[in-house]
Amino acid sequence: MNSESRESQTFNQRFDQYGQWRASFGQELAGFAGWLETQGLLNSATQERLSRLQEQAAADKITVAFVAEYSRGKSEMINALFFASYGRRIMPASAGRTTMCPVELTWDASYPPGVRLLPIETRKLSASLADWKLKPSAWDNVALDARSADSVADALQRVTEVIEVNQDEARRLGFWNDEDASDNPPVNAAGAVEVPKWRHAVINFPHPLLKRGMVILDTPGLNAIGAEPELTVNLLPQAQAVIFILGTDTGVTRSDQQIWQEHLSRHVDSLGLRLIVLNKIDMLWDGLTSPQEQAEQIKRQRRNVAQTLGVPPNHVIAVSAQKALLAKINKDEQLLRASSIRQLESILVDTLLGQRHVILYRALLRGLSDIRNEAKQLLGFRLRDLTERIQELGSLQGKNNSARRSIRMRIARERKEFDNSVSKILSLRAAQNKLLNDAFHQLGAKTIKNELNQLGEALQGKILTLGFQKRFLETFVNLKEVIESCQAIADQMQRMLADSYDSLNTEFGFALQPPPEVDLRQFMLDLDKIADGNKHHFSVTNALKFSSSEFSARLVSAISMRLRSVFEAASSELELWSKTATAPLDVQLKERRHNFINRSETIERIEKADLDLTERLKELQEEAGSLKHIADQLQQRSEQLELSLHTITRTLNIETGASAAQQAPAQAQAQAQPPADA
Repeated sequence: MNSESRESQTFNQRFDQYGQWRASFGQELAGFAGWLETQGLLNSATQERLSRLQEQAAADKITVAFVAEYSRGKSEMINALFFASYGRRIMPASAGRTTMCPVELTWDASYPPGVRLLPIETRKLSASLADWKLKPSAWDNVALDARSADSVADALQRVTEVIEVNQDEARRLGFWNDEDASDNPPVNAAGAVEVPKWRHAVINFPHPLLKRGMVILDTPGLNAIGAEPELTVNLLPQAQAVIFILGTDTGVTRSDQQIWQEHLSRHVDSLGLRLIVLNKIDMLWDGLTSPQEQAEQIKRQRRNVAQTLGVPPNHVIAVSAQKALLAKINKDEQLLRASSIRQLESILVDTLLGQRHVILYRALLRGLSDIRNEAKQLLGFRLRDLTERIQELGSLQGKNNSARRSIRMRIARERKEFDNSVSKILSLRAAQNKLLNDAFHQLGAKTIKNELNQLGEALQGKILTLGFQKRFLETFVNLKEVIESCQAIADQMQRMLADSYDSLNTEFGFALQPPPEVDLRQFMLDLDKIADGNKHHFSVTNALKFSSSEFSARLVSAISMRLRSVFEAASSELELWSKTATAPLDVQLKERRHNFINRSETIERIEKADLDLTERLKELQEEAGSLKHIADQLQQRSEQLELSLHTITRTLNIETGASAAQQAPAQAQAQAQPPADA
């Protein structure tokens, strides 16, 4: 697919292709799992790997966050990018303040289509947004008919609702700043101010993009961002794409710069796309300047924005969301090209989808490789045992009954040795489980709760000083020590298994490979990112916010949610490693037990003349041939799955890496031109 044909496809179409590929690959994985089960190659560890791969393929979410001050055209941008097919505005977009509270657009099939609204009064309580999402009764629910554009638009209009409160209440809710009144809402004749009626809105909507795994986050204004810790601690840092929107008519205002410096710039190097969009370029289409002069103006503004925010100029792209929406509705290709929205869509696909595809591709490829290797090891073990049985029976040809009794006695002796090995293995398993439970205990939620309770108690009723940032960072030092302790436990488990496997191989003839080491220190890097991304909250510049005990409690709660996800991931990694490390032992125990039974029955039937030796040898040789055929099928099926992993790259022609992120914006802007009759 060349650049022209890529540009002709909307972001919606290409994301839909990506979602279809994930769903199709998930079905192929399910078929592969079924085949492994029919061949007796699906042990508990392999089943766990397959389940995780299927979940990754099916549940991969991509969050695109739109961040801007009021009146920058953010809602119109969402309309132009995602909802133009409705032929009208869906997200509220008009002059002045429209979206008054943070809005998540998503799809959860367990809920009916509708809008869930969390009352603003919940800000006066310490619970986080994640906690409130577990309490459905706390939300107001508005139903919508997804088939009706009017019904959808009317339901979404609810997010614009406001209430009047006095200044003291506005202060408690985080909408009034005595130290800096420049951004405070206006006071009416009765001394009241307008504040959003809702703290947060979740729009559950069966849009094709949302059903394919996209989550759209609309965050309005500095006040909404700064007063809601969960936005800055969890949602924005973990978004795969953050689109920071400025207005051509305003440039970079003081509040724009504050949003960038306090909430976005520290995450610009995180994994994901961080893009600055200069909106409303149609304001330059005044009919008095030439297209070349207008293009030069846009180039100059992009350069000035980049210099002000400290980013490369090619990280700033200029568009007109309003003209893009109008052009899509009216099918005006000339106006659509002039709006530059197609170039923005291409950048989103080439970088955002490219990065997500690479991450998912590598995870799935690594998982498939592990599953194939485990299955090959099991087939190899079966083939080795089968070969030994063929040799054993072959040695009986032309021999008398005493030779057969000798083999029967050897089988009995080996069975006794096997029983001795089982007792040793049970002791090993008990020791491993003790160590594993110790690590799980350290990685449990109680550890984080205890650490953050101490931090929260230190904040309560105190004036924020430089010492609190130090105390905050000490919390992460303590948590990293927990990870280090669990790494030491994992290392001890690995050494114990390696030594035991070597002993079992020597004493009892097992064919066990020493398990690989597990790396839990990777999660210490996640802790470092969380610490670096949030230490500014505990600086003296935030002292006023911490005068509200509710804010400090919400901040600590939001950080706790993020930390729990890291510790849960570390615990899950350790659990999968433990299952994978011990799975070969379980498999070989099971295979050996069956082997003894089959060998004993065969010898007994031969002695009773119930089984022809030559015929039995022929059957075993056919079984060996069948195992080799299964091994070939395993290779072919896994290679076919790997080929499917490449399909999305060829279908979408996704560009990945630094070149896409750096070159695409610059190339897109080189093509931006106003319409001829502007």
